[in-house]
Amino acid sequence: MIDLAIDRAARPRLSQTEFIAMMAMLFATIAFSIDSMLPALPQIASALTPNAPNAAQLIITSFVLGMGIGTLFTGPLSDSFGRKPVIIAGAALYCLGAMLAWAAPSLETILAARVLQGLGAAGPRVVSLAMVRDLYSGRAMARVISFVMMVFMLVPAIAPLLGSFIIAVAGWRSVFLTFVVFSVVATLWLMIRQPETLPTPLRRKFQLAPILSALHEVLSNRTIVLSIMVQTLVYACLFATLSSTQQIFGETFGRADSFPLWFALISVMAGAGSLLNASFVMRMGMRRMVTVTLAGQMILSGVMVVTTALHLWPASLAFPTYLIWTIGVFFMASLTIGNLNALALEPVGHIAGMASSVIGAISTVASVALAVPVGLMFDGTAVPLMASTAVFATLAFWLMRQLPRTA
Repeated sequence: MIDLAIDRAARPRLSQTEFIAMMAMLFATIAFSIDSMLPALPQIASALTPNAPNAAQLIITSFVLGMGIGTLFTGPLSDSFGRKPVIIAGAALYCLGAMLAWAAPSLETILAARVLQGLGAAGPRVVSLAMVRDLYSGRAMARVISFVMMVFMLVPAIAPLLGSFIIAVAGWRSVFLTFVVFSVVATLWLMIRQPETLPTPLRRKFQLAPILSALHEVLSNRTIVLSIMVQTLVYACLFATLSSTQQIFGETFGRADSFPLWFALISVMAGAGSLLNASFVMRMGMRRMVTVTLAGQMILSGVMVVTTALHLWPASLAFPTYLIWTIGVFFMASLTIGNLNALALEPVGHIAGMASSVIGAISTVASVALAVPVGLMFDGTAVPLMASTAVFATLAFWLMRQLPRTA
């Protein structure tokens, strides 16, 4: 064990700045794959599903569903075969899904290709977090993850703008081709610059018994289980908002043309949340940061539901207040997701890949199950989305209060 510890400490490292930038770009594959599609949803609905325009939202959640399913396998594979090979294989599957979506003749075929694309994206999503856990621990790990999440939340600032530009020049299908370019660049960077973070002596055999043993260890830990449940509810708020926000901007407030610019503002503010978290988490701790943030969201969403449903806002303030609320949802994600991942991974560093997979798979798939009905409830107003967020935030706050004090 001493030899393994020495080997871990002696492994070559990139500078922290380059490492964070690389992990952020790998993780940003997810944000780019989701947010650059948002400006295309009205055209996709018009072209492929004109009688059910809300169905176009499934372009977003089908990708997330595939990513959640893939997440369950990529961690164990990376624990057995190393981090880099699994990321590279995932990138290849992701690019295949993007090409199939580009050529797909119907919405149903695109949704199937998006699920495949999400399966591939699970590699960068899970294994990048495992690589961070290989090299960092405790609050230092939370700090690194916060910086990674900051870039992850800043990508949406340019993704819808880039998507709208690509759509204007080459049509909405060409957005899928940019996914291939983005993934190839990120993967080549990893292949050329990043040493493998999991040496052979530390790898686990890819057998059913060790996988089930690790799964049992993860799910028998109360801190991890509660963190997963809270993360599920936070993701449900985020994915429901992502699914509905383009329709609300366009149909409720008549701002479809300027949506990419407003979304850029939302994303920049969310990135600022991750920057704040990186500063405060070292002093406040992960548990307190999450709990305080959820309390704020619970109050904000509750107030917005009442005031919006009762039409208490003057017409001139209806859009600004919705914009502030939406920023609050993304801000909540910035201040909680990284900390919840760090809380869950801290007790299981020796099986970080498996832990990342279980945490990511359960929270993502379960959050999609919660978010899809919310998105389909869109009735021309933001009330269903706000009410659902208020409920999810309240449940998440209560669950954080149940977290063992030792966490």
